[in-house]
Amino acid sequence: MMLKTLSVVTISVVAGVALLAQQSAAPKPPAAAATANASNDAKIRLAMTGAPADIAKNAAIMDVDEKGQMKQLRAGTNGWTCMPSAGGAAGAAGADPMCLDKTFMGWADAWMHKTDPPTKTVGIAYMLRGDKGASNTDPFATGPTAQNQWVVSPPHVMVLVPDAKMLDSLPTDAHGGGAWVMWKGTKYAHIMVPINPVPAGK
Repeated sequence: MMLKTLSVVTISVVAGVALLAQQSAAPKPPAAAATANASNDAKIRLAMTGAPADIAKNAAIMDVDEKGQMKQLRAGTNGWTCMPSAGGAAGAAGADPMCLDKTFMGWADAWMHKTDPPTKTVGIAYMLRGDKGASNTDPFATGPTAQNQWVVSPPHVMVLVPDAKMLDSLPTDAHGGGAWVMWKGTKYAHIMVPINPVPAGK
């Protein structure tokens, strides 16, 4: 039953990703100056490029600084939260905005505080401008090493499942041409579903 549920979730996500790629649902990236010095309106526009337009338009917008402190820039009505950059302030050209549902926000809070994620349902997060890189094996790595499989991901969707056993049949290779499990074997494991191919490592 778990495998059937995971198959349905994976098929739904992959179908949604294909539709996103076809329709280019995300807003065009704004031509903005450095996010750290941008106005709140510019930060809001940047945050909204992380998800499909129909989600981003009614999402809450939170700004995150380098220390992980959060400030609300705009209230939301649909249960989603978008941020201009996952890693704090960054220039618009190098920003990695993300948008998370309620389940993924609970996971993100647990990850930031190194506590157990309260994942009881499937969670979804979008990063439609990709990211600046992360270890594929260490949830708290801050830079690449020879062993931590550093991956700079293209635009992608992330999926949480409530039972880690549902991830057993999925690969961990980010360069395998499809979805993979990041941080497998840890309590922060999640599925990465790339929209574009993952760039080759340097």
